[in-house]
Amino acid sequence: MTVDPHTSRRPRPWRWRQLRSLRVRLIAVFAVVALCTAVSASGIAYWLNRDAVLKRAQDTALNDFRYSLTRNVSDLPLNASCPQLTNLANLIATSGLNYQVVVADENQPDCSASSAPSSFTLAQVPQALRTTVAKPRETGSGNPFAYHLYWQRVNLDGKPYLVGGTKVVPTGPTAFMFKSLDNERADLNTLGWSLAIATLLALIGSALLAQAASATVLRPVKRLGEAARRLGEGKLDTRLDVEGGDELADLARTFNRAAESLSEQVEELSAREAQSRRFVADMSHELRTPLTAMTAVTDILEDEAELLDPMIEPAVRLVVSETRRLSDLVENLMEVTRFDAGTAKLVADEMDIADLIMSCIDGRAWYDAVEVDAPRGIQAVVDPRRLDVVFANLIGNALKHGGSPVRVKVRQVGGTVVVEVSDSGPGIPEDVLPHVFDRFFKADKGRARSEGSGLGLSIAMANAQIHGGTITAANGEAGAVFTLTLPLTPGGPLDGGPDAAAPGAAVDPVPTPGSAPDGDSAGAPTAQQAEAAGQEGVK
Repeated sequence: MTVDPHTSRRPRPWRWRQLRSLRVRLIAVFAVVALCTAVSASGIAYWLNRDAVLKRAQDTALNDFRYSLTRNVSDLPLNASCPQLTNLANLIATSGLNYQVVVADENQPDCSASSAPSSFTLAQVPQALRTTVAKPRETGSGNPFAYHLYWQRVNLDGKPYLVGGTKVVPTGPTAFMFKSLDNERADLNTLGWSLAIATLLALIGSALLAQAASATVLRPVKRLGEAARRLGEGKLDTRLDVEGGDELADLARTFNRAAESLSEQVEELSAREAQSRRFVADMSHELRTPLTAMTAVTDILEDEAELLDPMIEPAVRLVVSETRRLSDLVENLMEVTRFDAGTAKLVADEMDIADLIMSCIDGRAWYDAVEVDAPRGIQAVVDPRRLDVVFANLIGNALKHGGSPVRVKVRQVGGTVVVEVSDSGPGIPEDVLPHVFDRFFKADKGRARSEGSGLGLSIAMANAQIHGGTITAANGEAGAVFTLTLPLTPGGPLDGGPDAAAPGAAVDPVPTPGSAPDGDSAGAPTAQQAEAAGQEGVK
């Protein structure tokens, strides 16, 4: 038995399939786009507002510091003392903008003039700022002043400050300003939280929008998928309602045209198939009448063959053999036609499987070539005539193509009966295994004329399926192994097989003695039927 690698692939878990659905992917794309857009916009807005807030605060503080320093330094005498420098720092710091001032004079290095000496000193001024403030610039037409006001933003004890400084006159003191930026930082934190909340709301809104958009887009796609499933189930009248003129509407129109074309093709093929079946059935019935007469004549010729001219005897025996072969082929074609038409009937009775196997072997004189391991007492409701055909095909096929000894083993597994037929031959080629039950299939095309019709194993499989069972073919340790699995009652559970009898099969009560279902004999097969049943099939 071969296994399709595509069908044997392990299915993906349900949760994984859900995560990869088109709806989830569409929502994810909308969310990612919205998140990137919102984060970019919020980041740009934050940095622009941050620069504006800090620039406004520092410009206001620096301008006020310059104005206050200019206004109060004029009263400072030359070579001012430390108390006078401290007084200057206090005067400058009383401007109302709540900043502190430190005044330093290079002529008094030990003097610490600060408006808040416990919190702000000259040591807290960044060295780079002090160096830049003390360094004069070259004056000219574009720069009339040697000293300028410089500033720098720093963190002191974890708090943001604006530090500005300038030298008053070439021989005067240097003043530094410390302006707290706590309020500005609080405002910027509030702005950041507001932008973060806006980003989150934008993300939620995009997800809801994606959900609405996906519902609008996927609803027609879902209807298309359901229609495709119904069409695949054989409901060829399935059509989609076309609304609008967008791409989805064009897709629905294309689907309807494809379904219409498929329906027409299927109807045409079904008509051709029905016509072919009627032709085969009519041909088989028409051939049956002349074949009956021919068979009667060939029986007489066979009885008189030894009395005929030796030159004529081989031709007579060839005619007898080919007539019987043609008769068997017609009978098999009629049986196949019944299965195809769904008119094959199951005439069931409770039988002992071991008795059926021994009856099949004894009726065909195979007891010397077959080893049977069939315990009595395994009762199953089966059609003995159809099951005899199955056993005859499997055992006869093993004897013809596999060789003795052929072993038949019967066992009961739960609610099923399993019959294994194994031979001692070379086995079945791997490329032939998938086709052993195909109609008219023969492994050796060169021997097609001398072998059977190639219908035996397919008929055996159909007879097993009409019981709700199945047959499998495989290679064992010593040869080929055919395994027949049947439920103990038709329609009962079958381990590893179908759960019910084949569709179209009818189960009839046991006929009265002498009746023959489907026009065939319900009793033991004739010698010609036994020979045909034993030779059909492929190995």
